[in-house]
Amino acid sequence: MSAATLLVTLLVYGVIGYQWIESMRFLDALYMTVITITTVGFGEVKPLSDAGRIFTISLILSGVIVATYSLTTIATFLFAGEWRQYWRQRRCEAMISALRQHVIVCGFGRVGRHVVEELRTEKIPYAIIDKGAPAVQELESEGELVVRGDAAHEANLVAAGIHRARGLVACANSDAENVFIALTARSICPTLNIVARADFEESEPKLRRAGANRVIRPNHLAGRRMVNMLTRPDVADFLDEVTHTGGLELLVEQVAIAPSSSLAGIRLEVAREKHGLEATILAVRSADGRFQTPVDGNTLLPPGGLVIAIGTRPQIERTIQVAQR
Repeated sequence: MSAATLLVTLLVYGVIGYQWIESMRFLDALYMTVITITTVGFGEVKPLSDAGRIFTISLILSGVIVATYSLTTIATFLFAGEWRQYWRQRRCEAMISALRQHVIVCGFGRVGRHVVEELRTEKIPYAIIDKGAPAVQELESEGELVVRGDAAHEANLVAAGIHRARGLVACANSDAENVFIALTARSICPTLNIVARADFEESEPKLRRAGANRVIRPNHLAGRRMVNMLTRPDVADFLDEVTHTGGLELLVEQVAIAPSSSLAGIRLEVAREKHGLEATILAVRSADGRFQTPVDGNTLLPPGGLVIAIGTRPQIERTIQVAQR
């Protein structure tokens, strides 16, 4: 029970007691209660009976107990760091409420840490949900935006700003948790882009049925990458560089073509000549999800589809700018 609740209870106790024992008016009873609890030493409204004096003694003792409890609570709040935790949490909530087009990372384990590192590298805003006390304390000490709790609970996803998010990564420690996270997130936001982690092959269809757009199996990807490093090491190194911000000044990016875009429905050769596109187009995906590769100058740029482009940062930015207008 909080100190404020105890104080209100004590005031009610005193008012009712004085009204019942001494037949005082409400205002007189309240006045007597306040001066008794605060021990200011003002005079009594009227001489008290023996029962009234005994009641006053009990009220004084109760007031001392409540005051001691209140002071102890305040001291604990101030000196045990609870006030810092309180204001840190309020600040974190305010910053999360200001996020737009961010990514929600559910789980800060081995995979979640790498996801956060990549988001930092890409300069994409994010918020983290985790229920583990050590992980949350670490994140809070680093100033990260974190929601403490189970990511499968709707309230925690809403607190992380799921209605304003661009995507969600379900990377908890178990496939079952990730299924529930994907299911809950999909029920809240039917259009949200959800990427989920799976440790076992049989979990992949369950995650897709739960609402995940993409399912990643880290062990499977690690095995594939190891083989590529053995058989095609230079190709693997090159692709690793161009797909990570901060590597070579060469980027691979997907560029959406809006239905009203000036690129929609025209041939790639015309787009290069008319709009000065210099990025190399590796593949084209139509609105129904089918990829076309290889491409040449006669390849049509599909409205509502996208292109996979490789080029320098200015070339990629120019392609995005033209595709969106």
